Amino acid sequence: MEMTLGQSVEIVTRWLHVVFGIMWIGLLYFFNFVNANFAKTLDADSKKKVVPELMPRALFFFRWAAMATFLLGLLLVYQVYLAPTGARVGTFMTNPILFGVTFATIMWFNVWFIIWPSQRKIINGIKTGPPAAPEVVNRAMNASKVNVYLSIPMVFFMLAAPHLSSMSWAWIGGVIAAGFAIAWHLYKIGAKVSTNV
Repeated sequence: MEMTLGQSVEIVTRWLHVVFGIMWIGLLYFFNFVNANFAKTLDADSKKKVVPELMPRALFFFRWAAMATFLLGLLLVYQVYLAPTGARVGTFMTNPILFGVTFATIMWFNVWFIIWPSQRKIINGIKTGPPAAPEVVNRAMNASKVNVYLSIPMVFFMLAAPHLSSMSWAWIGGVIAAGFAIAWHLYKIGAKVSTNV
């Protein structure tokens, strides 16, 4: 059976949404579970060498992957749920896609309007001084942590949406609680990982 043009556009949009989403969330986890612990081991001279070379490159892919994921996700929501031919409506308030899109939007906002502007100040402070104010560092760190905590239930809701038109409030609360617990546990593991190989 031949795919229609609409189906072709949807599958390509979904494919690219997933590719850029993997890049975005993979870098989010790298920053929080690997790089944050590594950065604590650097002295001032090492930071001046490592941070200006590593972070602008990583943050370029991080923020643009977030943008691509977000925009492709909005296009998918339109194609699948809002377009006249969209087939999956269900009960809007308990549709998993509503929670996935809400969490993803908060995360995208954090990347572009909190994390990236703060990181620019942090990187420039390390490069040329004076160092960024502690509240700038804390703002970036807290927004990044919020994104980690939201990302795990967000992925569940995005994966559930094509298969479920609605979920009970108990399921929704349980997924969010489980996601937050997994994120908390990953932070604990990240801080304890040995560098011995």
